[in-house]
Amino acid sequence: MMRKRLIGAVAGTAALLFAAGAGLAQQRARQPAAAPAPAAAAARPASIGGHPNFNGIWQAMSSAYWNLEAHNTEGVSELWRLGAIGAIPAGKSVLKGGGKIPYLPDALKKRNENRAGWPGTDPEAKCYMLGIPRSTYHNMPFQIFQGAGDADLLMVYPFAAGQRVIYMKDKRELPIDSWMGKSMGAWQGDTLVVTTINQNDQTWLDRAGNHHSPKLKVTERFTLTDSSHIRYEATMDDPLTYLQPWTIELTLYRDTDPNTQLLEHKCVPFSDMLIYQDLFKPKP
Repeated sequence: MMRKRLIGAVAGTAALLFAAGAGLAQQRARQPAAAPAPAAAAARPASIGGHPNFNGIWQAMSSAYWNLEAHNTEGVSELWRLGAIGAIPAGKSVLKGGGKIPYLPDALKKRNENRAGWPGTDPEAKCYMLGIPRSTYHNMPFQIFQGAGDADLLMVYPFAAGQRVIYMKDKRELPIDSWMGKSMGAWQGDTLVVTTINQNDQTWLDRAGNHHSPKLKVTERFTLTDSSHIRYEATMDDPLTYLQPWTIELTLYRDTDPNTQLLEHKCVPFSDMLIYQDLFKPKP
């Protein structure tokens, strides 16, 4: 008798499990099929027209915009209201091989005068275009637009609405010096070499008063080490300012955020009080 009851219980349990499984199968059958996984984002092309792909938003991650030479942390008395926010961060030299900029004696004296008057004497504080190479390692990103083949390139900088065309075929000099000069490019293998001339002498190389004359020739070398890193070098040749040509080297990093966007930094309204301070003083 007990055996019959046990067999009956087992049979009943099996029937219940079978019914539940059948119901679950029917429920799954009624559900819509899962949507296919989204296709992977298109891979970034490694080259354009046979040349490395430099398109994108790039930025230097160093303190070179403060001082190209090695420097310690330093406070700025004129910025005392900012407290620690206004302090200059320490940084390593970005000069190739380290060391200092090889100034001629009079040029070094001018550098010291520039430095003593900072920040008011810095063209950046007056919202002037930064020139080359300073625009490249400024603390704001910049964007490179590259077309196919040997087409001209465009580099856009948010500070003071700066921009420059990299002319790949037009090698004529400008009729007059300008803030950004004229940049002429050429491909040397996978390296983009850009020579910039015709800059005026009103721009600095950093916030430490390092400067140049209108005879400055800047030779930049952009070399992709992978899709998100550029090895950047810039050689400064200026016989009126330096004892010999010298070179800086640093890394530029590409912003890989798919929603990244370069935004303008229209700084003119913020420089009026500095530039026209004599006009704002009350008349006696």
